[in-house]
Amino acid sequence: MASTSLSSIQFKFRILKQPKSPSHLSNPFPKSFCTASQNNATTNRRRLPPTKPQTPRKHTTNRHSTTQSPPPDINLTTLCKNGSIKETIELMSQGVHAGYDVFDTVLDSCDEIELGKKVQQLLIRSPYYGNVKLNSKLVKMYVKCNSMRDARRVFDRMREREDLMLWHLMIKGYVDNGEADAGLLLFDQMKELGLNPNDETFRLVLLACGDSVQECLKQFKSMRCEYNLVPEIDHYLVVIDVLGKAGHLNEAVEFVEKMPFEPAIEIWESLMKYARIHGDIELEDRIEAILVPSTMTVDKLPNGKQSLVNMIEGKNKVNEYRNTDLYKEDAYEKLRGLNGQMRDYGYVPDTRYVLHDIDQEAKEQALMYHSERLAIAYGLISTPARTTLRVIKNLRICGDCHNAIKIMSKIVGRELIVRDNKRFHHFKDGKCSCGDYW
Repeated sequence: MASTSLSSIQFKFRILKQPKSPSHLSNPFPKSFCTASQNNATTNRRRLPPTKPQTPRKHTTNRHSTTQSPPPDINLTTLCKNGSIKETIELMSQGVHAGYDVFDTVLDSCDEIELGKKVQQLLIRSPYYGNVKLNSKLVKMYVKCNSMRDARRVFDRMREREDLMLWHLMIKGYVDNGEADAGLLLFDQMKELGLNPNDETFRLVLLACGDSVQECLKQFKSMRCEYNLVPEIDHYLVVIDVLGKAGHLNEAVEFVEKMPFEPAIEIWESLMKYARIHGDIELEDRIEAILVPSTMTVDKLPNGKQSLVNMIEGKNKVNEYRNTDLYKEDAYEKLRGLNGQMRDYGYVPDTRYVLHDIDQEAKEQALMYHSERLAIAYGLISTPARTTLRVIKNLRICGDCHNAIKIMSKIVGRELIVRDNKRFHHFKDGKCSCGDYW
């Protein structure tokens, strides 16, 4: 019994000391022991931290390098000349060398704010960062993109700002973007730096005055008194615009009368425009008498007789009428019928355009028989339906007739073209090509 126990112990000892057999050999140990050994090994493997396969670093670097590498034979100058601005900026961002001419062309052509910001960053890292001309173009680019804040940042950081054109660019940018007050403040800063304004500076400054009549007249006066600059017609036109928008028509007239030279036609037309806007018919007619030769003036009598000339073009022929008495009776009848229809469409006679001291009914009658309306009425009955009717008038069309003919065009379903002494008016479907501004 003792011998058996010793043998058993020795056997177990030998098993423990037995080296592990290779996997390709048959297992010499008991099945139960082998099973236990495999379970222990499995448990040990689970305790080990999992390992992740690593991608070779060399492969990643090569792939990244291939993506970012620009074409070796690219020419940015040629690309700019072909108009590929976005592609040029992208290649510049990838490291392609850009010379001065490339920056110059890109800044001239860039009209998107985000692209402009990229170009600015590229310019900062380039040898041309301090170049006055390129920075001026950067300012211009931001102004063109309506980003005055970015434009001002670049402008304030520039070391050299003696070029008046740069200041003009900024002031105009503020005016165009509705920040006129900022333009005036910039003008004050310009003077503090000792820069002398010129004619163009004051033209922009007057525009920056906006609706401030007092500031506008002050700047206009300083132009001659402080800087010995002689105002030109453009300066006078801006002042008239400021006075006209504010409704100071009497002051505008006095301003024109005090001009040191004969007012040009642009001056009178501007003044007449504001007279019409503010309903000053008397002033409007006075200016019209100045603009139109005395032989072509209109005597707007209630009997309808007028010395103006109207011509109707149709059927490849032109009919001319110099006196309303020469119109046929059926033209008057047609006009009376149209007048009734026009009232149904909302037409209300604007009797401000009749200056004679007569009753309301007589004023409305006088308006109805204005020569251009009679010419249109005759044209309607003497030309084929739906055809375009053209009327040539040697005086400016009055506001009431303009409104009436718009309604006529809608009623008769025709395009009515009226040429007065100022422009062509294309009336169609109740609207005029001038947008009611003439």
